[in-house]
Amino acid sequence: MAMFEFGRDLRKLFGEARDSDDLGWLELIGADLLAVEARALTTDGGRVSCKAPSRTWTRASALWREHARRTGQRTSLDKALETGADALKAAGHPEDHARAGLAIALAWLTAFDLYGDRSALDEATHAAQETQPRRLATLAHSAAVHARIRTRQARLSGLTADRRDAAALMDAALHALIKHNPAEAHDLRLDGAALALEAGILERDARLLDQAGRDLQALISTSDPDTRPLTRARALALCGAGLSALAAMAGDAEATATGHALFDAAADQFFPDHSPMDWAAVQVARAVDPDTPIEALMQAEALTAGHGTVLGALALDLLIQREIALAAANGDVLALTRIETRVRRRLAERVGAPGAIDWAADQIAMARVMIARSELLGSEPDQAAFVLSEAAEAAADHGSPVLADRARGLLAGLSVRA
Repeated sequence: MAMFEFGRDLRKLFGEARDSDDLGWLELIGADLLAVEARALTTDGGRVSCKAPSRTWTRASALWREHARRTGQRTSLDKALETGADALKAAGHPEDHARAGLAIALAWLTAFDLYGDRSALDEATHAAQETQPRRLATLAHSAAVHARIRTRQARLSGLTADRRDAAALMDAALHALIKHNPAEAHDLRLDGAALALEAGILERDARLLDQAGRDLQALISTSDPDTRPLTRARALALCGAGLSALAAMAGDAEATATGHALFDAAADQFFPDHSPMDWAAVQVARAVDPDTPIEALMQAEALTAGHGTVLGALALDLLIQREIALAAANGDVLALTRIETRVRRRLAERVGAPGAIDWAADQIAMARVMIARSELLGSEPDQAAFVLSEAAEAAADHGSPVLADRARGLLAGLSVRA
């Protein structure tokens, strides 16, 4: 009897959660159950008996968007856009119209984050500009969406002034959210900290890294692991990345160990199948340190393979870097040739035109092989400089400044060698 009562309580909880604007409950369920809930809402929105189809489809869009974010699956993102469009068509009230439009904008924003597609950012901007919210809560939500778009635009420009403007807009939007729509504040805090963190790492700016660390510590302290495991894990992972970068700048072994402990704490928040992309992101961030075991990185690359995501490209690049380093250390030219053959085979077997990020990762892999082979044989690294220059430009233009920074680092190494 207790089991059946628990089941009824659980269904009641999900039923109440479906009607709530706070989507924090999604963090408690795995990716598979999240897809089930998204399908249920999608179906409910199309029923004749549905009293609020626009709002139901808007929630379905949010769930499909979160599923795409966790799994990297384009099909889920397509459904997020489709249900958002359905919500827009069914909207009979200006507020429903605004929230549906913002759902579409967030789906496009997720597409940019996942795949580095610049046109997706343009679509997100257009969708957000088309909304005209009136209620304070929806206005706060709109301000947050616009601020999140601006942070991505600032990342693409790479200009310090643009980053500062985006940070100021983020602060204003966060203030409005906390006052009128606090349920959405967690994601905005993460975005703001990630912007400062990325700028600190790329510019080697300890002040920005310290600022991001303080913001993340505040978010960690307010994220209960029993109710917000993913938010807490994402904040811990970012905090670990920031501390690791500071430790590398200062050559501080103790801080490096603390950074590793934060990554471990983030990975312990959930199993890989709960949120494959989040788990893989922790492993990729941890694997930047060449002393970390390669097995977790191999699993992260396997989880992200085939989706064309920025994260998958970063995982693949790190894995190939490790394999090439091992081959070079052993003086194994044949192993380098096998790696090169595998990269060429992947290029040949890929269906359709490669995305810019996939292309950049493949070019960096080829350049790594060229450089390693030239060092072993005492020859010139062929066209490595040209290849890396093209790859860096493509990565920077399509939402992956970290991959671009890796290419530039290799390019700088060639310049020193010359």
